[in-house]
Formats: sequence, structure tokens, C-alpha cells
Amino acid sequence: MSTSPSDALALPVAGGRMTADYLRTMGRLAYLWGWPLVNMHNRLTIMEKVPAPGLLGGIVPAGPPGALGMLHDYIDPQERVVACPNQDVAYGLGILDAHRGPSVVQVPDFGERFWVYQVVDQRTESFARLGAMYGTGPGCYLLAPAAWDGPVPDGIAGVFRFDTRIAACIPRVFMNDTDEDRAAIQPLLNQIMAYPLAEFTGKARTTDWSQAPSYPAGDATGSEQETRWVDPTVFFDVLPTILDEVPARPGEEALHALVRSVLSEAARDPRVADVLRETAIDAEATLMRELFEFRNIGIPLDHHWSTQRNGAAFGGDYLSRTAMARANIFVNLPTETAYFYQDFDKDGERLTGDHAYTLTFPKGSLAPVRGFWSVTLYNQHHFFHPNDLDRYSLGTKNKTLCLNADDSLTLHAGVRPPADDRDLPNWLPAPDGPFSLYLRAYWPHSTALDGTWQPPAVTRTAD
Repeated sequence: MSTSPSDALALPVAGGRMTADYLRTMGRLAYLWGWPLVNMHNRLTIMEKVPAPGLLGGIVPAGPPGALGMLHDYIDPQERVVACPNQDVAYGLGILDAHRGPSVVQVPDFGERFWVYQVVDQRTESFARLGAMYGTGPGCYLLAPAAWDGPVPDGIAGVFRFDTRIAACIPRVFMNDTDEDRAAIQPLLNQIMAYPLAEFTGKARTTDWSQAPSYPAGDATGSEQETRWVDPTVFFDVLPTILDEVPARPGEEALHALVRSVLSEAARDPRVADVLRETAIDAEATLMRELFEFRNIGIPLDHHWSTQRNGAAFGGDYLSRTAMARANIFVNLPTETAYFYQDFDKDGERLTGDHAYTLTFPKGSLAPVRGFWSVTLYNQHHFFHPNDLDRYSLGTKNKTLCLNADDSLTLHAGVRPPADDRDLPNWLPAPDGPFSLYLRAYWPHSTALDGTWQPPAVTRTAD
């Protein structure tokens, strides 16, 4: 069969010479492109060791592939599986494996409570719409591989399909920081489950997540930094499998072919494999380190804030996809959450525990949301800073925030508490070193997405 010129462009000539500089160039591109895909692949390998839904290390919700675990309270500060955790919601987490077939996910009747299930494929792109903002009704929904052609049983309210081997389901349910709401939310949380289709009986199930079993976590919760999901020393050994797990989308065929050509050469020539390994190690130490810092990624806004507007819908924007995966994987769609990141004060100086800061929202200028908003303080590793107040975020969930005389709201951040005791409910304790502020606006109005509304400046107070 003859090959057209356009077909030939998609396939590098087999056996052609590849210089070391070319290999490094292609290797660096492949590392940027494939980092989130390898990250997701390795999360599956951890979940394959979990015998039943429960908690890794007593902290992180988990389940075997096709099932999920659920928290019954806010995430523990020692969590290290996902950077930038959120203490405004009760979380769940499950990893799906297309090789094991579809899973059923249950949605209870949340009433007026905000909720959203983030459901993403191996590219960390959303393929399901389940949440308050979509008017999703209670019921059982099916998350199915694209190639699955089995019958959909009665009692399934809808079907969502993914075309990669691996996917993730991450429920988030808003909870006020009160004992009353912690008690009220429990019956809802106990109805949130995911399990293989073979276990579906046509009726919703329940489990008491407050009694979830604990499983060994290995290094998933032990260090100061996020669990190392991508090891550059073996990245290119894993990448051929990734290419089989994640099909090329229209327009990506040539990129896949180029990456495969380099991998084929590495399989034939150990010297090529060595160059790629060195390239991956260098890219992790330089490129990925830069992409971890909020100040280097996203769309610049006023007062040194930044944002992103294509979370979980990256398409061919591999830079944004990998930057989010490195700094803050599992961001929601913009229609679900608007995110704002801050490493600097209004003068462009790095936020650090050496100083104290304020963030003042004028009257009527809180983040415009239908769901909720919050400001979280993270240390330099994008995790919570342990403190005696056990306080890591402030926002809608807090019922004791103190307004100023003009009805504006000032939040405080720093190592030392504010001088005026009336400001203590508005204080976020900070570490001694660098830290970041992170504003979430769940179910945002359009003004939070188009730049009409932006967060106020972070102001350094007098030392």
C-alpha cells in the first residue's frame, strides 16, 4: 500500500541517525508532555496494593482500582499524596482502570449543600459532569471505558466514558467548620461510594466512612514534600507503556510517532537510553522545579496574583497541564472552581514568615461564587503548616470571621498573631520560611473567570 506525503510526515525514518542534542531536545519535550501521564500511571500501581476501600496511613482516602475511599472530616495536615490539599471539603479518591471495566459511582441527594465529583482521565482532563453546578440528580452513574460495549443495567442514571487506561474520581463535599455540620454531613458521606459494575445490585449502598480501615502507606505520607510519583531515572523505561495507555488525540499522531521513534532507538542502543535518562534527571531538576512555583505558571493578574482558565480541559496546552500536575494536580474545570495563586506581596517581594501580611476585601468584594470561597496558606512544599490552632484556610466555612467597621474583611498571615485580639479569628499562621496564598472560588460567577474580579493585593504590615 502506498504512503501519502502526509502519512510519511507522521513517521520518522526508521534507523536514521539521532544526535545527542536532538535526543536531549526530544527527551525534554517528552518529559514535559508525559509527566502527568506517568504520574497517573504510578498512582494506579499504589491503589493496586489496597485490598479494600479505606485510608492509606489512616489519612488518605483510597481503594482498589474501580473503587474509592472517602473521608468523614477534613484532610489531615500530614497528607502528602496530592499537593495543595483543601480543608473546606470532605474528600474522596478512587482510581479507575479500564482493564477492569466500568465502575458505578453513587450520588446522594445533597440538597442545598455544595458538592462536585471531579472525574478525570489519565491526561487529568475532565470527562464527566457531576456536581451542583450541573444540576446533577441523585442516583447511580457509570464511569466506563470508551471501548466497553456491555449492557447498561436498569438503575443507572447516566454514563460517562474515558478513552485512557487510567482515570480518577475525586468527590468534594463542602462542610462548615462546626461540630453541627460535621454531624449533619455524615449520612451524605456514607452514601458516596464507587465500586465495579459487577457489584451493582440496582440499589444504592452505604458504608460508615468513620470506621474506614487503615492500610500501610509506605512513603505516601512521610516526607515534607509530595509523594514522588515520577522518578526521572526510569521515566523513559515506563513511557512506552504510557503511549499504549493514552491514545493520541486528533493532531497528536505525529508527536506520538516522534516519541516512539526515540524510545525505539533507546531500546536498541544503550547509549541513547543513557542520554534520555540524563535528560529526564536534568528536566526534573530544572524545568519541573520551575513549574512547581506558582509565580512561574499561569496567567498573570494584578498585584502579582496568577490564575489558570483551562484546568482539567488542557487539550494541547501541555505546559499548563504539566505545570498544574506538578504544582497542584487534580484542579477542577473553570466552571467548577476558579483558582488564584500568590507567592508575592504587592511590592513583588516573596511571602515569608519574616514578615506579617494582610489581605483586605472591600465591602461587597469577596470572591463571587455560588458555592464557597476560601484562602489557604501553604508552606514552600505546597502543604499545610502545622500550627496550634489547626487552622489552614479561612473563608465561607468559618463562622467567626470578624468584619471591619466598614464591613470590609481583612485576613492576616504571619508567624506571629495579630496585635489586636479581635483579629485572631482572621489569622492564618505561617511558617518561618517562604509560603504561598491560594484563593479558591467554587462554582464561580463569570466575573471570577474573565478578569472582572481579581483578588486584592497582599500587603506587608509594619514590622
